[in-house]
Amino acid sequence: MCTNFVPTTQDAWVNTHFGVSLPTGYPPEAYPGYAAPVVVKSHQTGRLACSLAQFGLIPAWAQDAKIARHTYNARSETAHQKPSFRTAWRNRQWGLVLADQFFEPSYATGKAQRWSIAQTNGEPMAIACLWDRWINPSSGERVVSFSMLTVNAGEHPVMQQFHKPEDEKRTPVVLPPSQFQAWLDADLTTAIDYLGWADMPTLTAKAAPR
Repeated sequence: MCTNFVPTTQDAWVNTHFGVSLPTGYPPEAYPGYAAPVVVKSHQTGRLACSLAQFGLIPAWAQDAKIARHTYNARSETAHQKPSFRTAWRNRQWGLVLADQFFEPSYATGKAQRWSIAQTNGEPMAIACLWDRWINPSSGERVVSFSMLTVNAGEHPVMQQFHKPEDEKRTPVVLPPSQFQAWLDADLTTAIDYLGWADMPTLTAKAAPR
């Protein structure tokens, strides 16, 4: 699981790969409830956009935003079935979260230590996500939010080392540039084909104590 990451500020990279610019006004680190840049594609017009969305998906039926504390990650294997995610999945609301690095806990010493994971080449990561819209019933505010899609990482050479020894190892799905457009265009039968770790860019990890 990923609960904390660094949204990218590399606007030139974003423009090169997506032809859009980064939004402004997001914090240097994101936690559930924080805003971060996400690339989405309109299935009607085919246009790409990069906008701020809240980390932690809030489904349209939610009565308040508290659910975002539990919906910041979605299991790729079951997202299409879960009440919080199935509408976004059915509507093909795929997105890409743009991050320079994300953080996971290592228990190699017996205690949790924060580690940073990034691409070996230093480029930003585009992490597969689901997004949804929610109207706050109290204020009428329209909120766009997202959940990172994750897969089992028990055999991933880097990501298998994180989380408690007894816990399942999971990783956010970092897509290679060759799959950016294909993922955003995926239909319901092919989407799962992009949600694995075998094609992920090479990752590197290092200790990142606070």
